[in-house]
Formats: sequence, structure tokens, C-alpha cells
Amino acid sequence: MTESTGEAAADIPVAFQDPQYHEAVVDLLGAIAYGEISAFERLAEDAKLAPTLEDKVAIATMATAEFGHVGRILERLTAIGADPFAAMAPFRAAIDLFHQHTAPADWFEGLIKAYVGDGMANDFYREIAAYLDVETRDLIIDALEDGGHSRFVVDRVRAAIDADHRLGGRLALWGRRLMGEALTQAQRVAAERDALSALLAGGVDRPGLDLAAIGRMFTRITERHAERMAELGLAS
Repeated sequence: MTESTGEAAADIPVAFQDPQYHEAVVDLLGAIAYGEISAFERLAEDAKLAPTLEDKVAIATMATAEFGHVGRILERLTAIGADPFAAMAPFRAAIDLFHQHTAPADWFEGLIKAYVGDGMANDFYREIAAYLDVETRDLIIDALEDGGHSRFVVDRVRAAIDADHRLGGRLALWGRRLMGEALTQAQRVAAERDALSALLAGGVDRPGLDLAAIGRMFTRITERHAERMAELGLAS
């Protein structure tokens, strides 16, 4: 082993010596990275529906923030010896299908999806990140922060509902649909990727979740969804 190779190996946490843990982290980072790319594409498309230039700039800023996180995640994948594009590939079909099933019909549905749908996905990833090594966990948590860029969504939706109370009922139904689709996607990802399932289950050297704890995890995600809906002035 050369000196440079030894130094590179020393930079990788001991946890990655467990092949199953390594695979789980690659899966998680791959899913998050493609999710961020997909969110960027969707928000950029939603900007075309913006009724004002201010709204167009605000949604474009959100899109830029989403894409801005991708580089660090891809760098982390490379640093732990993974091909970033191969890591993203298994999640492309599922994430694209989610967006097909939840294509917004108008500007306000797009805002709700950006605030509620993306928020639920991020909550799911944060929950799993709690079981990772410190460096990867901190990277994920930082990547999922929006820096307050989505605050304008709350202001726009609340103002629109005040102007037309009928809009509130329609958007509340839309929010419930997004919750169902997002939970289905999250459960499918957790179930179909063996390494992620094993990560949640834990091991001899790290804590895990039993079925009851997994149930509580999804309860917390659902409760946070209700809080976001309330922030928007909508019933969950």
C-alpha cells in the first residue's frame, strides 16, 4: 500500500469497513442526490407558472438551492469509493414516477408540493441519517436545509386562501394526496433496498429500529406534515 493510498483509507470512517453499511450509505446518498436533481428540474419548470416576476425569482432561487446541494453529495459518494451516477440510478424510476403521479395542475398546487412534498421526503432522510456516521449525517442534514427560501410559499398560499376560501379546500385535499404518495414512496424505498432495511434494523455495533420504532418514525413524519399544512393555513 502506498502512502497516499494509506492516507485515503484513513480518511474513511471505520463504519465503512462493514460492506452492508457502506451499501446503505451509498443508497441513501444516491436517493437524496437524485431527489435534489429532480426537485431542481421540477421547480425550474414550475417557475414558468409564476404569476409575477417576484414569484418567478423566488421559485428559481429554491431550485438553485436544491441543485447547489448535489455537488457535495456526489463528492461524498466518490470519497467513499462509489460511482455517484451508479448510486443514483436505482432511484430514478421511483422518484420520476412519484412526480408523474403528483404533477401540479396549477401554480398553487406546485407551491404546496414544493413545501409539503419535499418537506416529507426530507424528514424521512433526516430520520435515517440519525443512524449514520457523523460526517455523513451532518452532510445530509446540511443538504436538506433550504435556508428559509421556501418561506415565501407560506406567504403566497395564505394570501391566496384569504382571497378565495374555496382554494383552501382544494389545496388541503392536494396536500393529503401528496402525503399518501410520499409515504408510499418512502416505505417502498426502505423495503426494496436491503441495505437500507438492514441499516434501520441496526446491528451488534449500532442501534436499530424494531417495527414499533419504525411505526413511530412514520408517525413523526406524519405529524410534521400536519404542522406544515397548518403553517400554510390548511387542514391536514
